[in-house]
Amino acid sequence: MSEGATDRLATGILGGGRGRHAFEDCVERLATAIRLGVFPEGSVLPAERELSARMGVSRATLREAIAALRQAGMVRTVRGRGGGTVISHRPVTPAHANSRQLAGRRDELMDALVFRRVVEPGAAGLAAASVLDHDHQKLLDTSLQAVEQADKPGAYRQADSRLHLAIATVTGSPQLLQAITRVQADVHTLLTAIPMLEVNIEHSNAQHSSIVRAIRNRRPAQARLAMERHCDDTAALLRGLLS
Repeated sequence: MSEGATDRLATGILGGGRGRHAFEDCVERLATAIRLGVFPEGSVLPAERELSARMGVSRATLREAIAALRQAGMVRTVRGRGGGTVISHRPVTPAHANSRQLAGRRDELMDALVFRRVVEPGAAGLAAASVLDHDHQKLLDTSLQAVEQADKPGAYRQADSRLHLAIATVTGSPQLLQAITRVQADVHTLLTAIPMLEVNIEHSNAQHSSIVRAIRNRRPAQARLAMERHCDDTAALLRGLLS
């Protein structure tokens, strides 16, 4: 994904606090962006001044949050010229996720599938009704291409999440993007708890292509319907394998 496209995606996800204590909120937003692949393994976080401005937090709070992520093994600090805060979190291999992630959260996570069925088709329809500028078109195209070219299960899961977040980003609605970021975090947890099935990946890729094509062709009803079918199929798979 190009630097400009990544900036669009990251700015939308990192911007806007959630009304909690600044430190915990900052940790959650950064960790979610890293887990979902907005900042993939080996990439470097933006400079401290830029990142604190994007997130609306002080540089002191940002340093504390990055220190917490460093202790959790999600980032590392590289000194010297060309260094910075480097992402060290590796994409979770599906079916190798810690089962404790689902313990006590099953009902909440399954409810995320219901919530997703409402918000993501709406986002696809809104995106298709919008006049997309060059950067937004490129964001969609590069995100779709990343999913289709992902050659490892963990990388595929992250690319999948990034595509859905890209669709939310091009709607121009910060609240909608926040909602879909939250639901994608839950769906990501569910999907990493089941094995990747080749037939499902082929089907999912075809659906992704249909969704993006409908958005690019400015067909809101078609985009909404394609996303509804995609959400329904993913939910059926998850409910079948996790029940």
